[in-house]
Amino acid sequence: MQVASGSTCKTMPCRFRLVMALAMLMASWAVAAGTLDDVSRMVDAGQFKAANAAIDQALAQPRLDAAARDAWLFQRERMRRILLDFTLDADAIKSRLRKQIPDLRDDEFTRWDDQGLLERMVIDGRVLYFKRDSSNLFRLSAEAAARRAHPTPFDDSPLEVLGDHHRTVRQQALAEQRTSVAPHRVRITQTLKVDADAVPAGQTLRAWIPYPRALPGQQQDIRYVSSEPAQHQIAPDTTPQRTIYFEKPAQAGKPTTFSVTYELTIYAQYHPIDPAKVVPAALTPELKPYVDERPPHITFTEPLRLFSRQVVGNEQNPYRIAQKLFAAVDEIPWAGAREYSTIGNISDYTLHAGHGDCGQQTLLLITLLRMNGIPARWQSGAIFAEGDYNDIHDWGELYLEPYGWVPVDVTFGRLHPKPSDDAALEWFYLGGLDAYRIAFNSDYGQPLVPAKQFFRSDTVDSQRGEVEWRGGNLYYDQWHYDFAWKLVQENASS
Repeated sequence: MQVASGSTCKTMPCRFRLVMALAMLMASWAVAAGTLDDVSRMVDAGQFKAANAAIDQALAQPRLDAAARDAWLFQRERMRRILLDFTLDADAIKSRLRKQIPDLRDDEFTRWDDQGLLERMVIDGRVLYFKRDSSNLFRLSAEAAARRAHPTPFDDSPLEVLGDHHRTVRQQALAEQRTSVAPHRVRITQTLKVDADAVPAGQTLRAWIPYPRALPGQQQDIRYVSSEPAQHQIAPDTTPQRTIYFEKPAQAGKPTTFSVTYELTIYAQYHPIDPAKVVPAALTPELKPYVDERPPHITFTEPLRLFSRQVVGNEQNPYRIAQKLFAAVDEIPWAGAREYSTIGNISDYTLHAGHGDCGQQTLLLITLLRMNGIPARWQSGAIFAEGDYNDIHDWGELYLEPYGWVPVDVTFGRLHPKPSDDAALEWFYLGGLDAYRIAFNSDYGQPLVPAKQFFRSDTVDSQRGEVEWRGGNLYYDQWHYDFAWKLVQENASS
């Protein structure tokens, strides 16, 4: 909130009181109005007590159907999850930061906090900081990073830096005049382990582990190898968020383990795009959904429209527009993210937070592309690299006429060619993709097969898995996941 120019309220405590008064007024309006959108905004504003009161009123309504009841209850669950992400008061976050900056000064902390480099929420009047702030700060602030007593490299994919793999992929694609090249076959094992005694002994746990879809020219020849337990159900290949499903009884004092091993062949991709040949795509019925809004996370808000106008200017060529938007979103620094299910509108959040992880950056770019009439859609799954590196990751695709759907990874972003490199390698990830990733999902926020009965831990993505029992969903604080890979054949034939 900004104080009016004529106001005499100059001090931070005074401004804070004004913000709190406005938030409390908004909360009282929401209780009176009792709409789900109002309560959702209250949750975003940290007015949890008032939101809970409004939820109680809503649940007391006669003849409330099951879907409406679940929608109200999820706002309560969202508050619970937010409190699992925002766990630190000012003293606690300072204590964590002093493990890396032993002589941290209060004025430094205050300045970084005022600059928005520490993500926080005011929840019922209490200031709470995001649990990953103590590591995110060093990604967002060069000043803070320079103050670290013992700097260590960030654990990022080596493929975020231009290397031989990118050069080889481009060279092969141009030489062979193919867009899918350099295939290799890998064996993957994914594991989901539920904590001991997370549910009563004898109760059946239901688990979903992400499983790859066949995507011609990207990943093919998927072969199930084994699983624990052996009995399983693989969702149809057409499922946008594909999984393998298991059931297993819990045993007292023991963790419950689910796992799957499979093989597949993965291709790198490279599309040598000539901007002069790109024209606006005809929005056929197949393409039209990919330029539309899709609330809540793809919504053409006025701040996003303004940002788009500032970035795009008078450019008309779809590829040049995509380049400008790609570069602008790439400038938003990566930082560890709060859970997606706690965020009301991810693209808008990312614009205003000033940082974002891969899925947040991707949803922002997809929204901006669609806003400019360029079809764009989601992909996500897992990435890996030589050595021990692996992680979950999100990226996307955009449609460019006459090239069709091409991949885009705005988080890996623009590469930095050496003088001896082809300059086109800078834009490798705008139309290209490395061969060290697996796509589990071709869309976000889609139902699992078989259907989940209770709230999902991730309402947007599907990369770690999901677990429930007859008593409800098991959230991330009750289980863990793992991903392991092994090269089976390099330069695998198609």
